[in-house]
Amino acid sequence: MDITCGTDIIEIDRIKETIESLGENFLNRVYTEKEIEYCESKKMQKYQHYAARFAAKEAILKAASKYLNDKYSVSWKDIEITNDESGRPSATLNNKVNENIDKIDISLSHCKQYAVANAVIMWH
Repeated sequence: MDITCGTDIIEIDRIKETIESLGENFLNRVYTEKEIEYCESKKMQKYQHYAARFAAKEAILKAASKYLNDKYSVSWKDIEITNDESGRPSATLNNKVNENIDKIDISLSHCKQYAVANAVIMWH
């Protein structure tokens, strides 16, 4: 078994500006339908949630980078960030590299200016 980790931090305004300038092209390239629906439901705080999910995807890519290559590439939408009933975030990796993963654990946080995410992947 191997354990890898990744961390990412992003300015919320950077995601907001990108969404405002590129609109649905950006959203549909990076986020799944579930993620868009969740973030849009947050109204005034939606950009914080988009940014946190972006940071989570980056953190997961960093944690998985050791195992990614031409055979196992990952696109943005191969990673989906959801929340359970209590609000705890979880990640699903929809890709062949997922066959080697026992568990992905993530933590997200955001404030007015920044969103941060940490990902830990247990491999077999």
